[in-house]
Amino acid sequence: MKLWLALAATIAAGLTSASDAQEATHFNAKGKMPSQFTIEAQQEQRRVLPLSDKQDFEEAKRGFIAAPSFRKIMNDKGDVAWDIDKWAFLLSGKDYDSIHPSLERQAVLNMEYGLFEVVPGIYQVRGFDLANISFIKGNTGWIVIDPLTVKETARAALKFVNDKLGERPVVAVIISHSHADHFGGIRGVVDDAALAAGKVEIIAPSGFMNEAIAENLYAGNVMTRRKTYTYGDLIPTNPYGQVDASIGKSAASGDVGILPPTRSIEQPIEELTIDGVRMVFQNTPGTEAPAEMNTWFPDLKAFWAAENIVAGQHNILTLRGAPVRDALAWSQYINEALYRFGDQADVMFASHSWPRWGKERITEVMRGQRDMYANLNNQVLHLANTGVTINQIHNVYAPPKSLQALWYTRAYHGSYLHNSRAVIQRYLGFWDLNPATLVPLSPEDSAPLYIEMMGGGAKVMAKASELYNQGKYRLATEILNKLVYAEPENQDAKDLLADTYEQMGYQFESPSLRNSFLAGAKELRDGIVAVKAPKAGSPDFVRGTSTLLFLNYLGIQMDSRKAEGMKFKINILTPDNGEKFVVEMSNATLTTVSGFQVNDADLTITIDRRELEDVMIGKAKLAEKVAAGKAKMDGNLQVMAQLASTMAKFDNWFEVLPGTKKAVAPSQNPEVFLDDATYYEGQ
Repeated sequence: MKLWLALAATIAAGLTSASDAQEATHFNAKGKMPSQFTIEAQQEQRRVLPLSDKQDFEEAKRGFIAAPSFRKIMNDKGDVAWDIDKWAFLLSGKDYDSIHPSLERQAVLNMEYGLFEVVPGIYQVRGFDLANISFIKGNTGWIVIDPLTVKETARAALKFVNDKLGERPVVAVIISHSHADHFGGIRGVVDDAALAAGKVEIIAPSGFMNEAIAENLYAGNVMTRRKTYTYGDLIPTNPYGQVDASIGKSAASGDVGILPPTRSIEQPIEELTIDGVRMVFQNTPGTEAPAEMNTWFPDLKAFWAAENIVAGQHNILTLRGAPVRDALAWSQYINEALYRFGDQADVMFASHSWPRWGKERITEVMRGQRDMYANLNNQVLHLANTGVTINQIHNVYAPPKSLQALWYTRAYHGSYLHNSRAVIQRYLGFWDLNPATLVPLSPEDSAPLYIEMMGGGAKVMAKASELYNQGKYRLATEILNKLVYAEPENQDAKDLLADTYEQMGYQFESPSLRNSFLAGAKELRDGIVAVKAPKAGSPDFVRGTSTLLFLNYLGIQMDSRKAEGMKFKINILTPDNGEKFVVEMSNATLTTVSGFQVNDADLTITIDRRELEDVMIGKAKLAEKVAAGKAKMDGNLQVMAQLASTMAKFDNWFEVLPGTKKAVAPSQNPEVFLDDATYYEGQ
């Protein structure tokens, strides 16, 4: 689940110093220095990139008020939630050949840390988390925009603002969109008493709660695993490891919460005044998030661009997993904002990166970002209409040179390599129209044939070593990948594949690509290091999960192969909120329909929604609720035993690359109300 599970990072000792020793030390005993080919590639980038352009650095520092005396933020368990000094090596002034020069530049820009004035009345705290947290001064209190990922960093930011600018209550929270680094810290700025007393408003775009939970619930386990690659969660912060996440350094760890909005913005354009501050909201669904909105502050001449405009290209397909985004709609919403607000704005600020000041600069950036997403959509489809396939487009598509020359359209969070493929995926799907690829063999089935026809593993290793020594890393990867799938216990092959991944990772501009290749290299060398993750399903998230979403998830958690021959119907009633459901097992498939009951149900479960939440969180079992008189089950309890027997507990640490699984990590899945088959069998 995106950022729900703040996976513990593996941090090598001594990485907070920017010393010469650090530059010379790789975090992995098998790690390699940049090759001559990588060094030459980085030198060429330093030659062609406009590195003398310092405007971004001036804008990133503008309005600086103060940095806190602390560099670490602790969570409530006494562990480190955030430590900006993990990336201190970036401030050494060195040019690292293990980091693409454009990425190193972006990583340095993301090191700004402290409190900034955007314009009088608008302030930001940057460098406390993956995102920025913003504060608007109202007549009586603070209006907070996007309260970070976790309670601890948001709380520290609010305290720092109050210490520097004078203490004021939080009177409203604006959540720009449905990703957790923009709402997860809400408990650090809002408490239940103030909310219950009507002293705080929470404003979010239409569909916020459903999108915040549903996108990450159904595929949460695999998304968490994918995130360890794309965000570099388990790669040490190091010149040879994780250096940045493009839109910030990384996500903080701690308590992630969610609170339902007191007001949803439903109209395409909607105006609202809170605590004397006028706001005009622009709903932008289907852009960077399924539910997202920009905000215009007319009296302050300030445009809030949410995460729709950041300092670089964003993801059309986020590699950690999510539905493909609409690049054309994204471009069109930026275009609308440009024509509606651009010529009035004195400043544009956002949930990541740094503000832009002045109408000329604002409209320049808006046009560049508009054109970037539009060109990506239109030119990729142009090429697709000439026959270029999803397996070719990333090697064919190139943005116009004028866009490549702009820092704010560079391939950071997104990349032209994977975003071009995403556009085709959105419109045409995965198939390249070649029948041979329509029903391909699994790689572990096809690889042995390739290795046999290439003359065996020794010949493949010899050729791969030759290609590696020539700097032909993509070609080396092509054949080594086959060998590793054919011989997953061949550590020499895995080590050489790791070496090629590493050099490719060093050369990528996009942190998502860099982190993915370096994470793969680490697991090929060391095997999977199963770090225990915090338990999913916090009380806030469970309360926000509709009963229908929860029951639908049970259909995913169920292993259909264990349900052959099962057939039953279950009525579920939650009297306190008047909901009713039918859960049906048919054809080894579990389905749920809301708003109905059946007369021929095999079992009827009656439980108040507030009691069901205890079961969903894992505080109680359904059997315990029945024994306590807080739930009823009427009918054939064997049905529950059958259903419970089909439920799987997903492994957070499934194998990605062959031969890397060393140990089984304990499941971190939340308890469900079907976890006690023995109880139902005994009734």
